[in-house]
Amino acid sequence: MFRAEVKSRIGEDICIMVKMANHSWNYICECGDASDLTVKEVQNTQAVFISHTHIDHFVNFDTIIRHQIGIQRRVVICGPKGIAKQVQAKLLGYTWNLINEDAIIYEIREYAAENELHIYEIKPPKWELEKNGVEQTNVLFAEKEFSVKGVLLDHKTPSLAYKFEQVDTVKIDLSAVPYKPGRWVGELKKAYEMNTPEAIIEVDGEGVPAQSLYHLLTIKKGDQLGVIMDHAANAENHALIRTHFQGCHQVYIESFYQNSDEEQAVTNYHSYAKMSGAIMREADVKKPVPVHFSRRYDQEDIDRLKAEFQAAFKKGK
Repeated sequence: MFRAEVKSRIGEDICIMVKMANHSWNYICECGDASDLTVKEVQNTQAVFISHTHIDHFVNFDTIIRHQIGIQRRVVICGPKGIAKQVQAKLLGYTWNLINEDAIIYEIREYAAENELHIYEIKPPKWELEKNGVEQTNVLFAEKEFSVKGVLLDHKTPSLAYKFEQVDTVKIDLSAVPYKPGRWVGELKKAYEMNTPEAIIEVDGEGVPAQSLYHLLTIKKGDQLGVIMDHAANAENHALIRTHFQGCHQVYIESFYQNSDEEQAVTNYHSYAKMSGAIMREADVKKPVPVHFSRRYDQEDIDRLKAEFQAAFKKGK
């Protein structure tokens, strides 16, 4: 399962850290100012996901750089069109004459348009961008246990929302199977995962098609976690959210304004409490979490905003 923790305090910019059970690495979503993000957490981060580079989502990237230089491994950075040059600009703002080439490698994955992923590499001391290709996919990052897909929303600039998807788990109850345990168990699971139902599995000395044994398997659906940051609360964005986050277990969604500030939300291409709550209801999200509130709000204001969000989410349920 995924576990997310907001690392920014009231009055700070948004930053969320995502972890997965029994997994070594951290994943940082948004690089806003965040007092609760530790040096160790930054150094143990394998990928950084940026929705867009308004200052409140990118200002703390310098801290990421500061703590990762010298870890001597590859770190992935994902973001919308233009993120590669913006990361390069951050890096070129400092002097690196004492840093070796193997201090770190950043792999930048730029989601330029729907199903269009540009891949770059950049490393010290010159920080020259090297383009390594273009892929036709919406999968921005993948590990053995999970993948991260992206969808572009409108915030008067492209704003990239992310969905973490755990791989389904294939299990078999050997106590209920009329065969002896053996290699066939692993081969059957592999055939299912690789979608090769015609594969021949040898069970108790007899070769049988994998598909004829599928009834012995139990499929546990993987966990899902969404991060939806700044977006206009309009029909086009809401249609995309319903499509890409339908039935998601947990979603952290921008709820920048109270309902009373709806006019300002519309002007600034932001969402507000009742609209964020409503789209989470329409998308059948199980556990939505409103985040990223205007810094002018104090705790009492935020509590009121959260209540407005929950009222909209539960309406009609």
